[in-house]
Amino acid sequence: MPMASVSIPEPNILALEGEIDLHESPQVKQKLNPLIEQKLPRVLIDLTGVSYIDSSGIAVLIEAMQRIQAYGGKLALFGIRENVRSVFEIARLDQIFRIYPDKSAAAGAA
Repeated sequence: MPMASVSIPEPNILALEGEIDLHESPQVKQKLNPLIEQKLPRVLIDLTGVSYIDSSGIAVLIEAMQRIQAYGGKLALFGIRENVRSVFEIARLDQIFRIYPDKSAAAGAA
């Protein structure tokens, strides 16, 4: 199974790749924590390279969104593939998260 990769290409962007599942979610959370602790006004998550996400991955994103909103910041997701988007839609999370087609749309709107 391919390892997921998590990187920070820009100061307020977290880029995820691969399969975000029970094994990889702790890594995502670990990389998100410093961004949240800095109390950045906007945190963008790039899901362009994500081929699969399960409920544990979704839970990490929900927790991050709640923590960011708690200090008045905003979390936005962008670049979600169709098969991954359906997971968000089934759980009605497409109505909770700010989801944008690409980085420029997310950066401009957030």
